[in-house]
Amino acid sequence: MDTLSFNSSSLRRTAGLVLAAALAAPLLAAPLRAQDMGDTRVLKGNKVTEANLLDALTPPPEPVVTRSLKVSRDGAGVSAPERKASASLLITFLTNSSELTESAKQQLDVVAGALKNDRLADYTFNVEGHADPRGNADANMVLSQQRAESVRDYLVMTHSIAADRLKAEGKGDHDLLNRAVPAAPENRRVTIVTNTK
Repeated sequence: MDTLSFNSSSLRRTAGLVLAAALAAPLLAAPLRAQDMGDTRVLKGNKVTEANLLDALTPPPEPVVTRSLKVSRDGAGVSAPERKASASLLITFLTNSSELTESAKQQLDVVAGALKNDRLADYTFNVEGHADPRGNADANMVLSQQRAESVRDYLVMTHSIAADRLKAEGKGDHDLLNRAVPAAPENRRVTIVTNTK
């Protein structure tokens, strides 16, 4: 008969690995959401659907609170970065204008349907306008604000989304998705961010 011998150190290590695997299993089984991965894809064309918008704008579930604390090497507590539900849309405008094109209005009609859905009915949103870095930075800030306001106004006036649910905010030309090609269209976008507090 073979005998197995374990010392207390190997038992603790094995128990720790089993516990870590048990805690990680639900996380590994959960579907990955775009915002969990830090994804910054821009929805455009046929990707602007109510289902895609609902998935992107619905906040992730509240994290499960446990009695553990993650500690860094220097002993300070470390918290996970806050994840926000958001959808970046390639909303097109006329050059140097905040006037929405017909294709932009069609996309915003889909956005309005998502905002009226019961899943998002209790949330407010920031409508963030972005510009590419061509031209003067101050002018780009003003233009990005005007574009965010155009989107907000269209959703409020055309689709009767409550005005107090949408806040327009110009971000200027500082938050580029495509830094390699500053004039890329994805740098001229509107991002809708769900407020969770």
